[in-house]
Amino acid sequence: MTTEGLLIFLLIGAIAGWLAGLIVRGFGFGLIGNIVVGIIGAFFAGWLLPRLGVHFAVAGPFVNSVLHALIGAVVLLAIVGVIRSM
Repeated sequence: MTTEGLLIFLLIGAIAGWLAGLIVRGFGFGLIGNIVVGIIGAFFAGWLLPRLGVHFAVAGPFVNSVLHALIGAVVLLAIVGVIRSM
């Protein structure tokens, strides 16, 4: 992966983590924590969603990538929130 690709990946994860923190209220970790969760969620969604056959064709590759990462981050925040509430 090139440096530019890594920076774009981190940016997409950061946006997705921030949005996931807004969607899943009460289970967030603050801005920095949500960005980290977004990056991890981007990895998770990038691995899982193509295997499930989920593909978006919304507005372009950047928006599609943010949607994938957002789904992964929301799922990850929800799982962590359930585990924390036990």
